[in-house]
Amino acid sequence: MSSISSDAVGQLFTEGRTFHDWLPKPVEEATLRAVYDLMKMGPTSANCCPARIVFVKTAAGRERLLPCVVPQNAEKVKGAPVTAIIAMDDKFYDLMPKLIPPAPFYRDLFASNKELAESTKFRNSSLQGAYFILAARALGLDCGPMSGFDNKKMDETFFAGSSWKSNFICNIGYGDKAKLFPRLPRLEFEEACKIV
Repeated sequence: MSSISSDAVGQLFTEGRTFHDWLPKPVEEATLRAVYDLMKMGPTSANCCPARIVFVKTAAGRERLLPCVVPQNAEKVKGAPVTAIIAMDDKFYDLMPKLIPPAPFYRDLFASNKELAESTKFRNSSLQGAYFILAARALGLDCGPMSGFDNKKMDETFFAGSSWKSNFICNIGYGDKAKLFPRLPRLEFEEACKIV
């Protein structure tokens, strides 16, 4: 069994940090497309792929975004080159015949069971959001994911008239390492895990 290098593990996990301050360096559209192309390869239930992303990159987009975030997150968003709204599609199942051709019945299964569709949509778009962070880090970007925003206002502002709903947001760009504070603690294996 092969493994990735310790440098790669560091970039993705042990050295990867949540950034709040950003260098004034733009993120090109080609890089955003490359992040998505990596993210989309992560597994989801029945290959349902419910995540949708809006990349807020322009000044006009940021003006729409800022009123949706809580005040303590405003500066983080203002300084970020790009803020990705990680969303989820209420009607993700409409694309199931394309995403899992051997089993098109999944479309009707999810369409006829709202509770199943809701839990599947939320769980899998969250998984895809995590893949998004790892993909961005793998391509040399830094990330600042956050939940501090008004989902209802975000959805009215960016997704009115659509079946998309916001899950979380993630600033991406090139973080200012000089402004990082010490890493916060994590739970030890014995505190968070059991083997049965």
